[in-house]
Amino acid sequence: MQRWLRVLFQNLFLIFVFLLQVAEVHAVPAMGMGYEPKYPADFSHFDYVSPDAEKGGEIVLYGLGTFDSLNPYLLKGISAEGLGSLVFESLLEKSLDEPFSMYGLIAEDFYLAEDGLSATYHINPAARFSNGKPVTAEDVKFSFDILMSKAAHPQFRVYYGDIESAEVIDPLTVRFHFKNRNRELHMIVGEIPIFSRDWLDGKAFDEVDDVPPISSGPYIVDSYERGKYIRYRRNPDYWAKDLPVRQGMYNFDRVKYTYYKDSEIGLEAFKAGEFDFFYENHSKRWARAHTGPKYESGEILKTEFPHSNSAGMQGFAINTRRDKFKDIRVRQALSLAFNFEWSNNQLFYNQYERCYSYFSNSELASSGLPEGEELELLEQYREQLPASVFNRVWQPPTTVAPHSLRHNLLQARDLLAEAGWTIQDGVLKNAAGEPFEIDVMLVQKGFDRIFAPYTHNLKKLGIEMRYRVVDLSLYKRRLDTFDFDMVVTSYPLSTSPGNELNNMFSMQSAEMKGSRNLPGINDPVVDELIEKIINAEDRHELVVAAHALDRVMLHGEYLVPNWYINTHRVAYRDKFNIPETLPLYYEPISWLLKTWSAKEADI
Repeated sequence: MQRWLRVLFQNLFLIFVFLLQVAEVHAVPAMGMGYEPKYPADFSHFDYVSPDAEKGGEIVLYGLGTFDSLNPYLLKGISAEGLGSLVFESLLEKSLDEPFSMYGLIAEDFYLAEDGLSATYHINPAARFSNGKPVTAEDVKFSFDILMSKAAHPQFRVYYGDIESAEVIDPLTVRFHFKNRNRELHMIVGEIPIFSRDWLDGKAFDEVDDVPPISSGPYIVDSYERGKYIRYRRNPDYWAKDLPVRQGMYNFDRVKYTYYKDSEIGLEAFKAGEFDFFYENHSKRWARAHTGPKYESGEILKTEFPHSNSAGMQGFAINTRRDKFKDIRVRQALSLAFNFEWSNNQLFYNQYERCYSYFSNSELASSGLPEGEELELLEQYREQLPASVFNRVWQPPTTVAPHSLRHNLLQARDLLAEAGWTIQDGVLKNAAGEPFEIDVMLVQKGFDRIFAPYTHNLKKLGIEMRYRVVDLSLYKRRLDTFDFDMVVTSYPLSTSPGNELNNMFSMQSAEMKGSRNLPGINDPVVDELIEKIINAEDRHELVVAAHALDRVMLHGEYLVPNWYINTHRVAYRDKFNIPETLPLYYEPISWLLKTWSAKEADI
């Protein structure tokens, strides 16, 4: 046999072996977290869209406060609304009617290695940036490396911390290597926003804050004026517009955000016709302020859209980094002084339910005393946990009879005394004679009416509470550096929690600037339980670990629990077509931008 022919057969054999290996790993266009995805490989569109929705028109939305950056992935500055959702595309698209399923977008298919230590993504050859250049594996690696660098917001180094590296296999194939097995890591890799290297134009990533991004998504920045407005226009050459995951989506030709100093001014501007959609999160305004001739005539529609989101936890976060809040008895006392039932009746028009878990409104919420597999899990940490985790059912303080505010305040007084705080000359002081004072930082008006009665209750304990609304820029800076006593915060946890828990509750995030761990939770047991959730082999194991984590954090008394509602309260101008089928798990603004359309193209 001639040498060239022998070489040819050898090469053909190697290609054959390679194809067999690829076939064995089964690259797929979609994956579900512990279940088969709802939609088959040949699906045409998601159920919650109108696939034939007409394109056109403009929608004007509301921005709060100000912005000074066009880069939403930095710690410094305040980025403009819409950048992350409209301009930057990701490898995969998350379904809004499944707990956690991802479908091919920039990556047309992907597979997880049998050992679980890497995942490979094949880039759609049609994928393009707004400048016409193709999206390549190099771009994906570049985007990941940038997010993991010190130039980007530190939260990404936590969220993607289990990813070892990204490797370019060929121009359209990229492989992510993992430090350890992680049940969801191959899914959350799909959330990485993809940047064009041309956007940086030789600059450092943290210097690109006033340069309109080169888009990988459906919209392009059209014009803007810092702190006043930003307008996007739909890219007519958007490469993914005909994909099943984009059918019936992003239907407006133009999207504009107009900024207002606070939500009260914003509501009046909405009524005057300056923008088109108002997502309401204040019960009093919803009950009393969304009225007038335009509501009566039907020009403005007011409705509540139900959802199945995990309500998570909202509360007044107590900064345990400060000495006066380190004693758990002090934090318990602060919680006992808040009268939710009075507030719900007198201030909230009985619209809310009390947050009872970090996973409120979800099967992940703990209840009763630990038993079965959850108890077995917690037993491993018995010496590190308070006895109450095992022998007391945690519940938020209540004033429903036979309980009362007076009884709660007496308990709070005793707890404070045990912690070394006593009344001296009518003021609560510690052994060093320092008064107990709390400064509360608010970002918008409305919560002042909630803190007023709470302040009154604390005054009975000798505690001086001061609260004030601060400028949004100052608010963000102080949050990022944990320079506060107490703030309102929320943790809207998903139905399939994972790596994001590290940014919210881990020891690493407790001192990491810009993290979501505002209370400063710094507990090795919490860290280990987070890892149990992340590495759970199936849904049952995840639920057990979530119950344990929830219970441990509730008994840690890191915040004063607030309230939740299982609907989205929205008002909007009667200019839109809305799909008949609602998604299950969604936030109103992103759902609106993805699926609504204009009744007329010239609105």
